[in-house]
Amino acid sequence: MNFHAIKAIYKFELHRTWRTIMQSIASPVISTSLYFVVFGSAIGSRMVEIDGVSYGAFIIPGLVMLALLTESISNASFGIYFPKYNGTIYEILSAPISMREILLGYVGAATTKSVIVGSIILITANLFVDYHVAHPFWMVAFLVLTAATFSLFGFIIGIWADGFEKLQVVPMLIVTPLTFLGGSFYSISMLPPLWQSITLANPVVYLISAFRWSFYGVADVNIGVSVAMILLFMGLCLLGIAWIFRTGYRLKS
Repeated sequence: MNFHAIKAIYKFELHRTWRTIMQSIASPVISTSLYFVVFGSAIGSRMVEIDGVSYGAFIIPGLVMLALLTESISNASFGIYFPKYNGTIYEILSAPISMREILLGYVGAATTKSVIVGSIILITANLFVDYHVAHPFWMVAFLVLTAATFSLFGFIIGIWADGFEKLQVVPMLIVTPLTFLGGSFYSISMLPPLWQSITLANPVVYLISAFRWSFYGVADVNIGVSVAMILLFMGLCLLGIAWIFRTGYRLKS
């Protein structure tokens, strides 16, 4: 394992984040803070509790997941797309670096950046809403696992995309709507039975449910099923990346 290569890619990606800190960190934190102001403080004060949790505190896991998913995908997809766009991907491919090391460097950096954003949002949320974490270990585990899984997914999108527009299609038109419809602002138990069944087809429901359980011990879906769904999606992403590396699909253009 060439740890020097992994470290070089990892540090380069993190340095790119610090050069664009307003876009990479400040923007998602400020955007999520506005949700806390509007839904947590203004509207939340007029809402009843959900499962014994105040509405402002109830939406925190969903809003963190919203930022975490979009940032994980964007960080990883832009990270691998730019070398393809400016041609430096050939320098990486011609270096004595294995595909596994390339993956660890880019996905590791994207995961780190997303976890940093998620952590800052959690700290910021405490300024607007009081909340507690019932299972700190599992909260951190779900935070890291989700960031890593969707960074893998973002890596695939960055290889698949052949233009900047495609980099935005999945996060903006698919992931964000699924997150809003996945129980970010409500419990799916509040929906009619038919819509509850339909909502369970949304994979983001399991992410938000597991993350909310780590905070308050309440969940819309059995925690074991949620963990299994997260691991299944991670496994599918790894299989997709293995196929890309084996076939060289769009890796050089």
